[in-house]
Amino acid sequence: MDQHCSREGNLDYDVIIIGAGISGINTAYRIQSEIPNCSYIILEARDALGGTWDLFRYPGIRSDSDLFTFGFSWYLWPSENPIAEASSILQYMKEASESFGIDKNIFYQHKVTTASWISSEQTWRLQVIHDGHPEPTTLNTRFVVLATGYYDYHQPLASQIPGLENFTGRVIHPQFWPHDFDCTDRNVVIIGSGATAITLVPKLAEKAERVTMLQRSPSYIMSLPNRRTTTWLGKLLPSAIASRIARFRKMITSRVFFLFCRAFPIPARWLLRHATTRQLPKHIPYDPHFNPKYNPWDQRLCICPDGDFYAALHTGKVDVITDTIAEVQETGITLNSGAVLKADSIITATGLKLQFGGGIEILVDEKRFDMSQKFLWRGNMLQDLPNVALVIGYTNASWTLGADTTGIFISRLLRDMEKRNIGVAVPRLQDVKLDPCRLLDLNSTYVNAAERNLPKAALQAPWKPRDNYFSDLMFAKYGRLDDSLELVNRCNWNVNSKKHL
Repeated sequence: MDQHCSREGNLDYDVIIIGAGISGINTAYRIQSEIPNCSYIILEARDALGGTWDLFRYPGIRSDSDLFTFGFSWYLWPSENPIAEASSILQYMKEASESFGIDKNIFYQHKVTTASWISSEQTWRLQVIHDGHPEPTTLNTRFVVLATGYYDYHQPLASQIPGLENFTGRVIHPQFWPHDFDCTDRNVVIIGSGATAITLVPKLAEKAERVTMLQRSPSYIMSLPNRRTTTWLGKLLPSAIASRIARFRKMITSRVFFLFCRAFPIPARWLLRHATTRQLPKHIPYDPHFNPKYNPWDQRLCICPDGDFYAALHTGKVDVITDTIAEVQETGITLNSGAVLKADSIITATGLKLQFGGGIEILVDEKRFDMSQKFLWRGNMLQDLPNVALVIGYTNASWTLGADTTGIFISRLLRDMEKRNIGVAVPRLQDVKLDPCRLLDLNSTYVNAAERNLPKAALQAPWKPRDNYFSDLMFAKYGRLDDSLELVNRCNWNVNSKKHL
């Protein structure tokens, strides 16, 4: 499709990536390695790379996916332990970005507030606020990558806890962990049963007088050995090849276990129950504290490396209570069963507030773009949004696997656009009836709370939610680029990649 160009545009960069977390760094690598002449920068609102792994500071924060698959495919996770804390992951990300010169293209404390698409110029115009500068900077680019993660960095998920304002002790949300908090010899109540709570319990139990995990309903908690098993083949092969084999094996076993849980939920429940009861101390029963109402993988499984959560239960300093809150009092919590929990500190590990796009105001020809009203195309781009890729990962596997298929797709799309003199690529909804479905196939509380604000998905291709790394990888490399993707011939651009920031 041809489109009139009002004038020759001036670009500052070919591509602007927003976000210097694991998705942004991975996308940068794919672009610079596969399109060497493509100019790009990464804009990061915070003062350091890392995203989640730099923001969260609560004790013990760690990956809930194995790092052989969570790590980059082009810079393999170097350690033997598949589960690591944030400091190790941050160091790994810094080493990866420095090794390939990606760090030189990151601009910190540059927050994008508005992104405006101008069709007549085939250009994105970004308004960027830089700390210490009173006036925003304007940057022009032809392609934007939203590598902003999946949650709101500034606001946690609001939790409805009756009487919480009455509490005279300290109330902490893990997303904003205070550096001066000391739980030594204190009674700590953790509200929640997700991955964050499972991580906090053994760490806080090291110093606290007592730690109580108060849950409305339990989660599945699976112990994994935190070390790579060396096979006879791994001993014979060079370490780089052995690492790639280990990574591939993790992909396969994780996928097979997920499919097993979904196809055979009753046997899966039995297996997880058997593994759990073997690790529980005698004074803590399986039912109701470890018997979820939902089936395995209806929500993400919680992982505890080397069974550290269960080990903490054996210390006698940790309680698990399954109940609901009647009211929070000045010095504790009254439960609907009538029991009272004494508390010096309350930690509300009740989930994250989901947000795609980093809260950036998006305009298309001066009209506000609402992504919650649009379908996601191939898990990579949004309906009616030109030249923008949205990087999201998987709910049933490592986030980075999904981010990498998007990075591969972006590079291929940009190469194809350059080769064919295409200036605009925008997914369009054809005149077909779609059967809507959930974008994120989980029934977790924080997902349910955010569903109305997320992009849409459908049961029909190419609007299906992403689910399978291997099929997504095949599409990213070889799939059709003309299926519901409108392509517009290019205007002439002048690229000035020396814009001062």
